[in-house]
Amino acid sequence: MDFINLQLFADAGTLVNATTNYVNAYTGEAESHTNLDTTLKAFYDTELLENARAEMFYAQFGKKQPLPARHKGLVEWRKWNTFARATKLEEGVIPTGQKIGQTALYGNIDQYGTYATISDVLELRAYDPVILGATEEMGASAAETQEVLIRDALLVNTNVLYCDNITIATGASAGTPTEPGQMEASATVMSLLTPDMVAKAATKMKKDRVPTINGKYVAVVHPSVAYDLRKSDGWMEAHKYAAPGEIFNGEIGELHGVRFIEDTFAPVLDGEYANKAGTVTYATYFFGKDAFGIIDPEGGALQMIVKNKGEIGGPLEQFSTVGYKFETNGATILYPERLLRVMSASSFSGTDEAN
Repeated sequence: MDFINLQLFADAGTLVNATTNYVNAYTGEAESHTNLDTTLKAFYDTELLENARAEMFYAQFGKKQPLPARHKGLVEWRKWNTFARATKLEEGVIPTGQKIGQTALYGNIDQYGTYATISDVLELRAYDPVILGATEEMGASAAETQEVLIRDALLVNTNVLYCDNITIATGASAGTPTEPGQMEASATVMSLLTPDMVAKAATKMKKDRVPTINGKYVAVVHPSVAYDLRKSDGWMEAHKYAAPGEIFNGEIGELHGVRFIEDTFAPVLDGEYANKAGTVTYATYFFGKDAFGIIDPEGGALQMIVKNKGEIGGPLEQFSTVGYKFETNGATILYPERLLRVMSASSFSGTDEAN
């Protein structure tokens, strides 16, 4: 009886699916006609975007303006100028007509990006998955970068309201500052964002005929300022008034028709913005619909870039890289009256650092 080893004729070892392409299990030789790198990259893209979006608060309220590919990195927003009210007509007399006009606003995009290099030894020896960990942290970095770019672009708006100096013991007003140096931040008197100041801000926006966002105004507030505000009797936490699908990213509560978004990167300011005690002040942005614009460039959105050591690691494949890049204008203020910067101090003014 003859015995034949059928395994000698099997070709499974010559066609093994691997993370990069097909390889021969016996020789290790790769066949370069196919490539499965995208299966890994798609996973990392998802991780990056999910982590970035979880930390982005300003961007959800910007008016998105698409920018097609192969165009100069400049976007123009146009808005019609308003007309004056009508006057009483005189019989038989043709009145003077009004001029129609437009105002143009422009935004330029710039490219931002960063990366980290990971050695092959670190990948091999680390207990935790290094590439995945780097991707998660890159998502946080991308969100922080975009948050700060938008925040700083909005800081230049001149529509400003300063919080009253409040006597801590009685809650009575001790004067209204008109500049940062007049804002009190002592143990007895402090310029605080109180429920009354929230009502004043909302009233000003109503008088300026600022359109709401889904029936409410929105404010992005620093946690230190939110701490003082949450102690008010009129504060309503977000989960008590909105369905889960209706809550904005980062939303913590509502007061006087204003929905508050808590953001660690809300402006904490020193230098020319320092208060009377020489400590930091806080800017809380109140805004309505389409207050600012964000360019959404085709092909320039947030992109995850992972290069494995076989692609970029040099002749000895000694390192991989993980990074991201994106294009943005930060933000362009479209309607100055729709963005109100409310300046205050806080119980934490003496300990917080400018960001």
